[in-house]
Amino acid sequence: MAIDTARVEKLRKRTIDGQAFKRLVEAGVTWLRTNQQIVNALNVFPVPDGDTGTNMSLTLQAAWNEIKDSGTHHFGEMAAAFSKGALMGARGNSGVITSQILRGFSRGVHDQKTLTLDAFVKGLNEARDTAYKGVVKPVEGTILTVIKETANGAEAARGSVKDAVELLEMALKAADEAVKNTPEQLPILKQAGVVDSGGKGLFFFLEGMLRHVYGESLETPTMQVQPLSAMSLEGALEDVEEGQDYEIVVDFVPNGELDLQGFYAKLEEMGTSIQVGEGEGMYRMHIHVPTENRYVPIDYIMGIGTVTKVAIENLMAQMDDIQKSKSTQIQFGAVEPGNIAVVVVSPGTGISRIFASLGVAAVVAGGQTMNPSTQDILSSFENMPTDKVIILPNNKNIVMAANQAKDVTVKNVQVVPTRTVPQGLAAMLSFDPGGEVAAVAERMLKAMTNVKTGEITVATRSVEIDGVTVKDGQVIALLDGKLVASSDTVEHGLFELLEKAGASEHEIVTLFFGENMTHAEANRFADAVRGKFSNLEVEVQEGGQPHYQFILSIE
Repeated sequence: MAIDTARVEKLRKRTIDGQAFKRLVEAGVTWLRTNQQIVNALNVFPVPDGDTGTNMSLTLQAAWNEIKDSGTHHFGEMAAAFSKGALMGARGNSGVITSQILRGFSRGVHDQKTLTLDAFVKGLNEARDTAYKGVVKPVEGTILTVIKETANGAEAARGSVKDAVELLEMALKAADEAVKNTPEQLPILKQAGVVDSGGKGLFFFLEGMLRHVYGESLETPTMQVQPLSAMSLEGALEDVEEGQDYEIVVDFVPNGELDLQGFYAKLEEMGTSIQVGEGEGMYRMHIHVPTENRYVPIDYIMGIGTVTKVAIENLMAQMDDIQKSKSTQIQFGAVEPGNIAVVVVSPGTGISRIFASLGVAAVVAGGQTMNPSTQDILSSFENMPTDKVIILPNNKNIVMAANQAKDVTVKNVQVVPTRTVPQGLAAMLSFDPGGEVAAVAERMLKAMTNVKTGEITVATRSVEIDGVTVKDGQVIALLDGKLVASSDTVEHGLFELLEKAGASEHEIVTLFFGENMTHAEANRFADAVRGKFSNLEVEVQEGGQPHYQFILSIE
């Protein structure tokens, strides 16, 4: 789309107050949401849980919900409200850092009725400083670097620009360059052949504002098709809007080279939540449509290629099933006033039941691809009849949100930074509800180091990382978060993982099987492990986690 120069010139002269800021950030939120699957695909490890785009999008959507009905014209007040929404809605490390960026920006402009160039620069500088302070060990080549270079670029350009639009253009240019340079600063990105996902998400948020100024579309994604195996259709259910009655998924082979721009444009006339994946010449199209359009995408694709598979699902029925599964009752012990309550994050129903049997007071559903927000964690314990709380995040991408929940409550909260489910279970074995909260948390922290964690899943793309060559679709094994093996079968993947973990030096292995596996299938794998490693006591437990065939606890 050509830039509407008359519109741009008009906006250049307009004062940016609270309402103008609201329109700008709405555009930024929309543009990030449009491109969130592109951000999700920028995953370092080829695992099916890239969720940075989703986390940032949901964080910023919560921020937008906080201000969408606000009528204030005061720029600083609107920025503060937007920041508050992001703080409580923050999900995952990327979402928490984004909320800190917005927190810093709002501090820098808090007294501004309208945005001046100096205030714009000050806000970005505060955003940079607050984000860096919020991370214990800042790493360059991440979203931190991108906000730093964005702020530096704006400050360098301040003396030569005439208005806020031009300053935004210069800031965005600096952000773009910073994103492109992230692989040179973080070797793991270079190995994986991707740029930093959080930095790219921040770029899309800022770019959305400028696209609004230019009068460009915010609904057509950047033309980038994700790998077929990386498509996460489960996450699309989070974006169901009113009037979206059916989910349509079509696999097809185009008659010739696919015109992606035209393809997306045509699909946008039919529905929303559009995703396109490609692998070995075959494409997969995903879309949500109203009832009257449920066959339109199929007919359209039949005209441009050969359809190989079609799936049509009633979205409302799917949502009902999800709500029913979430409402499955798990019995928790009563929390006595003055005792410690433990809140855990769990990725599956089976794992939640195990935690309940060990004495946790509440479970927050979450894990890979479904990181809970600061508000979700806070709500789990705010109304409990005790002011002593311990949180076990059980995922490296949830630790920051847990700490943020700790910071916004008046209760005495300790976060034991468990990064995996097995670490959380090991920590619970040292739990004493009647103890002093800091001392109990310290014992749980020590206990969590007594276990190794293994994970078995399927690769979403071909890559070589840390000397391990992986092909798209292969079974891969991770040991304490490090990619250690690839294999053609789950059984061989288990064997390789246990060899890397030094299974001969351990005694017990517990296999938590995923939601798409039966207990009988899991037992067959367990028997194979027993046959290979006669020294190990092998236990099997229902985990119910998505995406991962097995989570292993190795003791």
